[in-house]
Amino acid sequence: MSNALTPQPVLLGKSGLVFLAVVLGAAVLVPALNLLTSPDSALHVPTYVVSLLGKYLTYALLALSVDLIWGYVGILSLGHGAFFALGGYAMGMYLMRQIGPRGVYGDPVLPDFMVFLNWKELPWFWHGFDMFPFAALMVLLAPGILALVFGWFAFRSRVTGVYLSIITQAMTFALLLAFFRNDMGFGGNNGLTDFKDILGFNIQADGTRLVLFVLSALALALGYVLCRFLVRSHFGKVLIAIRDAETRVRFTGYRAENYKVVAFVVSAMLAGIAGALYVPQVGIINPGEFSPANSIEIIVWVAVGGRGTLVGAALGAVLVNYAKTYFTSGLLAPYWLFMLGGLFVAVTLFLPKGIVGTFYDWRRARAPAPEDLAPDDLAPPDKLPEPKPAE
Repeated sequence: MSNALTPQPVLLGKSGLVFLAVVLGAAVLVPALNLLTSPDSALHVPTYVVSLLGKYLTYALLALSVDLIWGYVGILSLGHGAFFALGGYAMGMYLMRQIGPRGVYGDPVLPDFMVFLNWKELPWFWHGFDMFPFAALMVLLAPGILALVFGWFAFRSRVTGVYLSIITQAMTFALLLAFFRNDMGFGGNNGLTDFKDILGFNIQADGTRLVLFVLSALALALGYVLCRFLVRSHFGKVLIAIRDAETRVRFTGYRAENYKVVAFVVSAMLAGIAGALYVPQVGIINPGEFSPANSIEIIVWVAVGGRGTLVGAALGAVLVNYAKTYFTSGLLAPYWLFMLGGLFVAVTLFLPKGIVGTFYDWRRARAPAPEDLAPDDLAPPDKLPEPKPAE
């Protein structure tokens, strides 16, 4: 069949364009409703709601990073919260260095928790975090290097399935225990908090909150475009083939472990960016972010929205966290975890493809159009391109 007759799906597709329109529209509309409407107006969006929505957007970016490796490579990571937390700690260290002599103890260099613990000098790994470019680089490198080292050994050892999931969970639990220690130099169980400024702007100011919200929306939009580009490229076709038949991919000459490592590192960096945007909006980062339960909850977000759809992962993160905010503020708060578990079971039984995946199936059944109706507008490749000879 000629290329002229073969449907060629575009980069974003209708669902991608709608998703970007919603995210970028929110980046404009929410600040406008905050600034241009009266506090008494029904259309007014209070600043605390702006910060809450910004937090949801960072969670959506985190879910996107998990869907990249779980939905398209088949890597079920139960420790992705570790990369989110490392990005958050990198940003938190920068924010702590910006406090200077305005801390409780007035030390111009040492954060308050170090003065309290009688530290005499700043640890070597804190140097450089007084500069934003260095901190931004560490937001990417800290989770990226950990993912590279972990993935290099795990994937080259061909650890897969439940065994890989268990060791990812062990990794984040080990980091949880390490960061709880006061002598690690990261604030112990209290973590890092009491931030004052970011790039010279008051972190509590309404304008700063709005800018952080807009940056979160832009990061989510760019993260989505990056993930779409990866899964639609030659690289993405190989990833999907690895997910569906890794042994066959190896027999064709591809180094599957290299592809998996690259995808894992990109996913970790996206999670780190999400963590870095999360911290200034919530005002704290502590070892609790390394909790294995948090990583499992991310999997629930992706499953609810739709694994392997990208849009569904982001949607699931927003919906589940909105429900969490709603149900944990009233009489049902003690039962939230039971409700979350019940939601996961219900989705597994009745919506195994998640909300968006089920919608795609329904739409395809009503009006099939191969170039547009495949999950996330991504049709599986007819065949893999000819591989290069294995080294």
